[in-house]
Amino acid sequence: MNNNNNFIAFVVLSALLLMGFQYFYVKPMMAAHPQIQTGAQTVTQTATHMGNPDINSAKEPDARRNRAEAVKENPRLVVTTPELKGTINLKGARFDDMLLNSYHETVDPTSAPVTLLSPSGSAAPHDAFYTELGWLGETSDIKVPTSDSVWITADKDINPKHSARLTWSNNAGLNFERTIAVDEHFMFTVTDRVTNSSGKDVTLYPFGTVARRGNPVTRAAAVLHEGPLGVLGGSLQEATYKKLIDHARMNFDSDGGWLGITDKYWLVALAPTGTDKLNASFQYHPSSDSDPNQGYFQSDYRGSAVTIASGASTERITHIFIGAKRFKLLNTYMDDFNIPLFNHAIDFGWFWFLTIPFLHLLNHLGETLGSYGLAILVFTVMLKLITLPLSLKSNHSMARMKDLQPEIKKLQERYAEDKLKLNQETMELFKREKVNPMSGCVPMLIQIPIFFALYKVLYVGIELRQAPFYGWIKDMSLPDPTSALTLFGLVPVDLPPAMHIGAWPILMGVGMFLQQRMSPQPMADKTQARMMMMMPIIFTYMLASMPAGLVIYWTWSNLLSIGQQWYITRVDAKRRAAAKAIAP
Repeated sequence: MNNNNNFIAFVVLSALLLMGFQYFYVKPMMAAHPQIQTGAQTVTQTATHMGNPDINSAKEPDARRNRAEAVKENPRLVVTTPELKGTINLKGARFDDMLLNSYHETVDPTSAPVTLLSPSGSAAPHDAFYTELGWLGETSDIKVPTSDSVWITADKDINPKHSARLTWSNNAGLNFERTIAVDEHFMFTVTDRVTNSSGKDVTLYPFGTVARRGNPVTRAAAVLHEGPLGVLGGSLQEATYKKLIDHARMNFDSDGGWLGITDKYWLVALAPTGTDKLNASFQYHPSSDSDPNQGYFQSDYRGSAVTIASGASTERITHIFIGAKRFKLLNTYMDDFNIPLFNHAIDFGWFWFLTIPFLHLLNHLGETLGSYGLAILVFTVMLKLITLPLSLKSNHSMARMKDLQPEIKKLQERYAEDKLKLNQETMELFKREKVNPMSGCVPMLIQIPIFFALYKVLYVGIELRQAPFYGWIKDMSLPDPTSALTLFGLVPVDLPPAMHIGAWPILMGVGMFLQQRMSPQPMADKTQARMMMMMPIIFTYMLASMPAGLVIYWTWSNLLSIGQQWYITRVDAKRRAAAKAIAP
């Protein structure tokens, strides 16, 4: 029951947890879903593709084109908002050309805006990524608009103050009308109306799809989800690209909901209004390329059958989100459009109950102070103040443990051959002196979830993307770009990322070492002492590959802890002097 053994074991376990988190943390994936029927058996084979009736013809790209050339191939409707710039392809009424004005590829504000959607057939680095809505006929003789159908419009553009009206007729009594509106951010509202003047009842199925070519493996990471996702059946459903490559398809039945495909910061999602039953799926289709990562991934749904009597019409409204996963904005859309759990598009991880308030607080501090770097420093001080009473109690307990070392040593000598009796007597001593041997571990125990939650905030919060700190840190969501092994740039050697140990991780390690030396030293044999001395080195290496903002937090936290420990040491020294003065 030695306090030192518990403390050492806890520190080592914490290090292993951090290392495991960096390389092996993956949110628990849902169990493989059984294949289920996707609706009436009378639906044509074309409909079984659900969201992408022409998926086979979409596997074009043995000769993929430059993105700009692909955009020019068909007539288009221009989209212009404060945050979006792009076009809608009138062939298929497909959303397949969208840039994000507010976000750039690099920290250079003159760099190109982030490209989110690209037309079918586009070549890398912006492979095909698009979304579309439509209708499926109950039988093959019902002509409906397809991906090859060219819609007609008198409008030339769409902006927050002007919507566009598109029409298409099958020349057999069915007239399709689509109105597209957009807000000032990233949400499109699409109203589809079908009028039946064919002289007979017609049954249609609404559908929607989000599809992309290629697994963006260079951006994928084990610490967050990228790929198809949605809230279906009342809960968040996710499928990694690898899982779909292995299993090809996952099906869901849902009363309402939403689905799409997400990247780290970006999301393309469809949210049909209402609670109609949806037959949804995440799918993978291999391409002619031998590389499975170059196949086609999609999230799609087919709604319930809609029977339109002759002379009648039907209407469906669908929201399409194409943009950045800003938490406040997702919350607003969730409430305004009644999109269930829409903010879950951001992967907040296991400690979401800490990550969400941390992000709220950092956003507030960043907006107030005008700097997310200052926000992290103030945030750290606030955490230290909140945990100060616990830290004081913990350090007092560790000091009391140091006072008891002579008594514990006597017990060890007396019961050297009886470990059970030694443990019993040691615990009696702790109880008699009112000392908790585990209290020294409590501050670190609290630090672990705080560390993970802050890691998530800095890693997935787009508000911190490309947020600078002072000096050489231009983006706190990325690792410190400097490297001690190149003498911080003096030696022109290009090292692999795993060998980069920047200035901030080194400062963090030095601070951790100083804090360790100033803390009350528990009993330790030589092996345990060496293990403790290795911890700053281990943590320096681990944090070298983590976001610089997290390392800055940890370094500043160490500095505050050193000041706190200096104060506690002085108070403890006065206490000891007073106790010695009154001793007989």
